[in-house]
Amino acid sequence: MLFANFRLITKARLLRQVGVAVLLLFVNVSSALSYTQGGDEAKVEQEKQVPLALINQDRLWQTHIEQGKNRTVYFHAWGGDAQINRYIQWLSSKVKAQYNIDLQHVKLIDTSEAVSRVLAEKSAGNDDRGRIDIVWINGENFASMQQYGLLSRDWVGELPNFSLTNPNKNPAMTRDFGIPTQGMEAPWGQASLTFYYAPPVHDFVQSTPKANRAQHSLSTAQAPKTIKQMLAWAKQNPGRFTYPKPPDFLSLSFLKYALMTLNEHQPASIKNRLYQAQTKESQAQLLPKLWQFLDEIHPYLWRQGRYFVTSGTALQRLVGDGELSLGFTFAAAQVPAAVMRYDLPEHTRSYVMQDGSLSNIHFLAIPYNTSQIHAAKLVVNYMLSVEAQAKKQQAEVWGDSTVIDMSQLTQQQQSLFDTLNQHPSALPINSNITALSEPHPSWTKLLTREWLQRYGVQ
Repeated sequence: MLFANFRLITKARLLRQVGVAVLLLFVNVSSALSYTQGGDEAKVEQEKQVPLALINQDRLWQTHIEQGKNRTVYFHAWGGDAQINRYIQWLSSKVKAQYNIDLQHVKLIDTSEAVSRVLAEKSAGNDDRGRIDIVWINGENFASMQQYGLLSRDWVGELPNFSLTNPNKNPAMTRDFGIPTQGMEAPWGQASLTFYYAPPVHDFVQSTPKANRAQHSLSTAQAPKTIKQMLAWAKQNPGRFTYPKPPDFLSLSFLKYALMTLNEHQPASIKNRLYQAQTKESQAQLLPKLWQFLDEIHPYLWRQGRYFVTSGTALQRLVGDGELSLGFTFAAAQVPAAVMRYDLPEHTRSYVMQDGSLSNIHFLAIPYNTSQIHAAKLVVNYMLSVEAQAKKQQAEVWGDSTVIDMSQLTQQQQSLFDTLNQHPSALPINSNITALSEPHPSWTKLLTREWLQRYGVQ
């Protein structure tokens, strides 16, 4: 008989075990005979339930597909980078083809705009007709939205592609600036603070043989590699460096990098307080070194530190115009893209600081009052797909590092992430990055407030 090697789980027994309608499961007798009484019986019972969990998960996802297709989804995300904007346009074309979803990119100057909007909707009693369906956030903005109950909860585990991040072995995928995400955010990408160096043309030509000008090591030999070297370099090259002023994201990234590296030799009990909510005591222990450094370097910055640019875009423009020799970005792929657009000099080179590089993961969240919860989940799941993550990591597209754990992929899938023919100005693939985790979000507000009080007249 065809089913002679199988035994039938009866309808009555199945109802007692899982409390669902009639379902027939067949289990190989040879496997069943390998179990004994006692503890092994528990294993048998557990294995019988696994298919049911998978079936229920598949049914739930099918519900999202059926109710999420043919919708319009509003994705609120920072719009200050042309490369990222083009990538989001590509995403829009993909979800349109797959689900007939119209993904609309609402370009933000600052993500706090989205936080304020959802908060205003909640205050007005709008709990189910929100105009923001997905928001690109992390850090302080996540902490604020979590605090005021502005985010959908426990939805990330429903995404089939979330498992590709291997969250059980990569706890960073479920922590945002040290705060547990609790299923309210899906990781989208990760980045590190990257510096780029473009010395004056006459200095570059005189110090670098023509045959070697494409070599990365030679073209960054004179660039500062630590925060302390930066001070010495600024004194030797007055007016050739600056940084944006707070509350710009890039400005705060630089200030946090300086704060952490300047306090590196403090006892662990003190420097680890950067990962806790700031207090008067921790401020007194950690901030003096930062203010001392800024007080000393400011007179040697662009315009003697009396004026500061407002954004990373303005900083890059000054390097491109030859007014500065040193800049930095959180989007390493911006550098080769700018060189190819002739917005930065051809001899520009990227590198990371030897004393550490501020690194973080950025996330996608769904506001609690979205009217398109099913469609939003479909979009985010696609953004975590192998295809979308591999495309995003290409330097000429964005260069944003994937959050997918390569061990979860086949060799063929892994090959999609290979980077060939890298532009000379791009951050070398073999760069040794010492990652510095983002401090607690409370330090961001503190640094902004204190910096503006000290230097904010400019």
